[in-house]
Amino acid sequence: MISSLRRWWHRRTIQFRTSVVAAVVALIGLGVIAHASTGIVSWLLINSVDADLQRTAATTASQLAGGAAPATVANPDIRVLDTSGAPLDGLPRPSLHRWQIDELRSGDGVIDFDPPAGLYRWRGVVVPDPTGQPLLISTGAKLVGFADTAGKTGRLLSIGSILAAALVGLATWLVVRRSLRPVERMRVAAAGLPEGRRLPVPEAADEIRALAEELNTMLARRDADTERLRRFTGDAAHELRNPVASIRAQAEVAVMHPDPELAHETLQDIAHEAQRLSALVESLLALARAERGTAAPGQPLDLGTAVRAAADRLELPTGSGPRIEVEVPARPVLILADPAEVSTVLDNIVSNALRYTSTLVRVSVFADGMGSSGVDWVRLVVDDDGPGIPVAHRERVFDRFHRVEPDRARSTGGAGLGLALAAEAVRRRGGAVCASTAPDGGARVEARWPRHTANGLTGSP
Repeated sequence: MISSLRRWWHRRTIQFRTSVVAAVVALIGLGVIAHASTGIVSWLLINSVDADLQRTAATTASQLAGGAAPATVANPDIRVLDTSGAPLDGLPRPSLHRWQIDELRSGDGVIDFDPPAGLYRWRGVVVPDPTGQPLLISTGAKLVGFADTAGKTGRLLSIGSILAAALVGLATWLVVRRSLRPVERMRVAAAGLPEGRRLPVPEAADEIRALAEELNTMLARRDADTERLRRFTGDAAHELRNPVASIRAQAEVAVMHPDPELAHETLQDIAHEAQRLSALVESLLALARAERGTAAPGQPLDLGTAVRAAADRLELPTGSGPRIEVEVPARPVLILADPAEVSTVLDNIVSNALRYTSTLVRVSVFADGMGSSGVDWVRLVVDDDGPGIPVAHRERVFDRFHRVEPDRARSTGGAGLGLALAAEAVRRRGGAVCASTAPDGGARVEARWPRHTANGLTGSP
């Protein structure tokens, strides 16, 4: 039962639940106030009667002190008793209990509910008679309409509390409904929101405005991701289409002209295109894994040693192409990274420099001191003496499939994924990659990582 009621309650709207809670809280609060108000009204009525009874008792005490006999001043509403409650005025014993006599003797008031006296209020005062004996003067008055007045007051206040709680619930319903209008407008706008448009932002500087601004920020990221995905899909389709089309065309030529010499040459071209296609797919998969955050855990690695290994791996035979010159510190310079990841970064950056340089590629490693950000950096600088990178392309050169040359012929280089893969790998280790001009006028590509020490990283990037 409770579980079903809880499920029913959670299915109600915010407007309904807020209004019901406000009405219930108001009803409880007003009910307490109504009960207290009824008690206050009753106390005021009794207090007014007590004031009259005290004046009557004072007058009777003066008469007895002047020598008047108790029988001459007594009546059904004025009784002269001894301290035990026995009558001294010749009238019947009053219908008061022993505890009520004790209350009267102490100066307090009591209410007599015993029939046929009806509802009476009694007050008592103890005074001495002319002989010095204590007398209990008890004065009473019938509380005419007291119960009816108290009852009507309680009923009116209860009805008023219910009506007031209902008004509070209705007012809360209207206020919440009006407060949620911006949310409704955002919902309607979001239902048919085209790409590039944003949700309406309320004028009030409240939580709904903050929500709208955060949603707009999320939409901006979504549009940027969509545009990046669209561009990536188009570029990838174009890059993959070229080798596939080449393989298909050469295979069709081989089928139409079954010449053994031509077939051998065609198979060589097909193998070359297949290798290019495989490298392109592997680069795409590596970049996707890097952006997905599945990189291997880092370990301390000497960047100088990795640079020497990369230079030995990429160095062309003497006299057959540009040279690679390495300049690294004598002492180990540690970074926290995966060896395969660093090899990929070095292979892509150095290979890109070798592709465009004229005679020499200079690879240098520097260990900088702690900068203003509180991080001790390790820098990898690769300089070439080629044509360089135009200023307009220095930031975009690390984007996927971006090429400085407008054409996509095989003679112009790779698919434009190498530098993007290197930049993503460095960025995920807390570093950064940038492009500038080398001292010889060629291109300079610089990558930097936070330096690793025996106690860990020197700071957070």
